[in-house]
Amino acid sequence: MTLEQHIEELRAELRGVVDPRELRQIAVELEAAEIKLAALERASLLALEQGR
Repeated sequence: MTLEQHIEELRAELRGVVDPRELRQIAVELEAAEIKLAALERASLLALEQGR
């Protein structure tokens, strides 16, 4: 599963959660995954710019 797919699954889970503890847990995991994806995208862009 790609990181993007994982993020989409977490977003889908959030829509159906009613338990506040589970909601917080999924939200924290989603935020961490989004931060990781942003870092990977920045690193990829930097690598492309350095290759020019």
